[in-house]
Amino acid sequence: MNDVLASLAASIPLAAGWAVHVRWLSRRLRVARRDPLTGLRTRDAFTNRATTLLKDPRAVVLLADVDRFKQINDTYGHAAGDMLLKATADRLAHHVGRKGVAGRLGGDEFAAVLIDEHGAAADLLALLHGILARPVDGQNPDAHTTVSLGWVRAADFPTDDLSGLLRRADESMYTAKQARSGLKRAGLGRLFATVAGRRSGRHGARTAAPVMGVAA
Repeated sequence: MNDVLASLAASIPLAAGWAVHVRWLSRRLRVARRDPLTGLRTRDAFTNRATTLLKDPRAVVLLADVDRFKQINDTYGHAAGDMLLKATADRLAHHVGRKGVAGRLGGDEFAAVLIDEHGAAADLLALLHGILARPVDGQNPDAHTTVSLGWVRAADFPTDDLSGLLRRADESMYTAKQARSGLKRAGLGRLFATVAGRRSGRHGARTAAPVMGVAA
């Protein structure tokens, strides 16, 4: 009996050390899945969660991009750009909610998948578009820009995977940019909102766009 007790006592430090190691690994994994600036999921972590959500026929895929981001960085400094990205991420994550997922794909580009429980995606995303166009508290008032959105309902393209749906959302965002509208649904001709869209000049010269205030 004494030998058994001695063995158990000797194993306690090992078990405690292993538990600490497991917790450390878990924290490292969580950190690796989060963008250090915005706190949103990184591309791989977003892809994993988004792919699961696409099994729901009510899923909507959204792509968002901060217009003139490089110009803001160059003119007002990286701190101003970081503030803009952080505000955009916070507002996007809050709007998407816990049932969806938001991620930073890189640079000034964000993606989200949300579940349209009430069939009102167009209204919800028009509202989001307005929220993202609000001034950022503490930001230089001269650092005006906009955020552009493109979206697609997964059920409209049942054979597309996440990559295909993101590509459609990206194309719709570019179309909205050319039409000087910041929000467009892929596959439909209707445009929502009136803020300058994304990436004019991605394949040519940038068109002039109205300044609507600091977007975030």
